[in-house]
Amino acid sequence: MMKFEDIEIEDVDFGAMLEESFKKADTKSDLVDGVIVKIVEEDNQAIIDVGRKNEAFMSLDQIRDEDGELFFKEGETIPVVITGQRGERPIVSHELAEKRVALAEFIEEYDDEQEYVIEGTITKKNKGGFVVDVSGLEFFMPRTLSYISYKVDPIGKNVKALIVKVDKEKGSVIVSRKELIEREKAETQEIVDKLLENKAVVVGVVKKITSYGMFVDVGGMDGLVHYSQISHKGPVNPSKYYKEGDEVNVIAIDYDKKKRHLSLSIKEANLDPWKDIDNTLRAGDTVSVTVSNIEPYGAFVDLGEDLEAFLHVSELSWEKNVKHPKDYIEIGQVIDVEIIEIDKQQRRLRVSRKTLLPKPIDQFASANRVGDVITGTVSSITDFGAFLKIGAVEGLLHNQEISWDKGQSAKDICKAGDELEVKIIKIDRDQGKVSLSIKAMQESPVSAFAKKHKNGDIVEGTVKDKKDFGIFVSIEPGVDALLRLDDLAPLKEEEVEKGQTIRAVISFIDAKNDRIRISVRRLERQEEREALDKLNAEQDDSMTLGDAFGDFKRK
Repeated sequence: MMKFEDIEIEDVDFGAMLEESFKKADTKSDLVDGVIVKIVEEDNQAIIDVGRKNEAFMSLDQIRDEDGELFFKEGETIPVVITGQRGERPIVSHELAEKRVALAEFIEEYDDEQEYVIEGTITKKNKGGFVVDVSGLEFFMPRTLSYISYKVDPIGKNVKALIVKVDKEKGSVIVSRKELIEREKAETQEIVDKLLENKAVVVGVVKKITSYGMFVDVGGMDGLVHYSQISHKGPVNPSKYYKEGDEVNVIAIDYDKKKRHLSLSIKEANLDPWKDIDNTLRAGDTVSVTVSNIEPYGAFVDLGEDLEAFLHVSELSWEKNVKHPKDYIEIGQVIDVEIIEIDKQQRRLRVSRKTLLPKPIDQFASANRVGDVITGTVSSITDFGAFLKIGAVEGLLHNQEISWDKGQSAKDICKAGDELEVKIIKIDRDQGKVSLSIKAMQESPVSAFAKKHKNGDIVEGTVKDKKDFGIFVSIEPGVDALLRLDDLAPLKEEEVEKGQTIRAVISFIDAKNDRIRISVRRLERQEEREALDKLNAEQDDSMTLGDAFGDFKRK
């Protein structure tokens, strides 16, 4: 430990330095007893007999209390120090005298077997050092023992220092800030060495919380726990987890000697939950969590044991149009979730809430059947159709299911917010899809056609389209029939053009699936058979008449 003898580099009369610091304020440094001869309130001064040729002046402010009342009366004796002259009259100070008396008493009672650490304010300076005021006592701090830069103005600075020398003969007290700082450095280094060497977990007390971390007192010195060293979850806001005065377990991780900066860690003092996570959690597990933070894209949830998971907005609900998670959950709320991903390498957990909720498509399928007619609200319109909101599910009304008139689309019949009556034509639980139809509630043109026609009826239509496998012929509005190429003869494919009128016979009608086929080849055969049948009928009629006539003649 550094001692005063080690610090004293040259033979310096510190008592003389102290006297030099008082030279301007106390020219003669005479401490005498003075008698108050007269108090002159209007001049705010007292006339003091100090045993000299002329009486002295003294400001009354030096002997007033806080209420303005005087401590002494005329005729009383008080200690004073002669500080200067005003003309022929001396100027005296009772305050300075009190300080001298108090300092003398302190020096007289000083025990050099004890150690004194003082706290005071630097009030004066000279080339040799500084005067430190400690509750009215003025001690001297040589510049070489001050640890104060020449570039810094120390007046008014509060300092702690150690009394290193008391000269009772000269009435001086010498203090050293350097001695105290060097001692604290040594003590600090000893504490730091132990903390870093042992890497032991120690208990600290939170002293101050900031946005970048918190200061923790460990064994009388402060260390910083950076916000990245608080939790295994990653960087966190310390004010959400701790408050001033809390006790925390910490480990020392670094010390910057130049900056005297001790770095501590809370997370290193606690087990890393990710090291043993394979034995504690698995994908598919259901756990209770606390919502710790909510963002537009999802929420962070606390699993306890220093684990945090992410709940994406898409995993909150089966509803597709979730605007903001706060519409479904709130900070501090305890909810059940399912673990859906554990990425040990990236230290990332993902959870889902909706997987624990009933699927809307299952609820819908339990309450509705294909063929049911229901009412839905148009939620959006696309180029291929419209989506209708039906309870918790959305169904698609495809353009093809709008009308039997194939030219119509959803944009032609509705807008967002409209209510439509539709028929359920398909429920796909696996895909979570519902298909809807308006035209399924109406009789198809083919069904109406089938009520008036049958196979073998001769029809006439216009060529609408040509394909590799056949020709589509429009028989009536909304009723198209397929004329396959092998049923085209005696017509030739290359001779058939769009808009051409074709006469054929119905060969197949499937009203349920809206299919009709016609045949020119069958028409030709049918017409031949009908002609032959007619001829045979005519011949039969003729023979019967002749026979009848012959019989008549024979009679």
